[in-house]
Amino acid sequence: MPLFDHLGITVDDLPRATAQWDPVLTALGLERTDGDGAVAWYKDGETELILYAPREDGTGPHRHGRVGWQHLAFAVDSREEVERLHGIALEAGWTVVRDPKPYPRFSPRYYASFLEDDCGIRIEFMHNPPRESPDA
Repeated sequence: MPLFDHLGITVDDLPRATAQWDPVLTALGLERTDGDGAVAWYKDGETELILYAPREDGTGPHRHGRVGWQHLAFAVDSREEVERLHGIALEAGWTVVRDPKPYPRFSPRYYASFLEDDCGIRIEFMHNPPRESPDA
């Protein structure tokens, strides 16, 4: 059983957010389903990320550092995968917060990038192999 079943995120403009999130989530192996007022991506029938249209206009964008959302980190298998996904996100219109680089303050093996979408929603692509890994 997965630790998290689903994550729901309200966005200012559902079609624009879908255009930004779809290439990233598809590259991560999730499948998309469009619904009424929401778009969802699934992986293995167990994990789901859902984007919702806002109930009220003009309530965004989200501001990083305020109470609420901080960021969502996607663990990937290599530094090259961090860089590949970072590029896909850039092509989809995400804004760079931090380019791919090592983060020794987290761990000597930690490599990551951070991006934000048009709504101020921040994601991270990260690779942190175990010590005994040949990638370490």
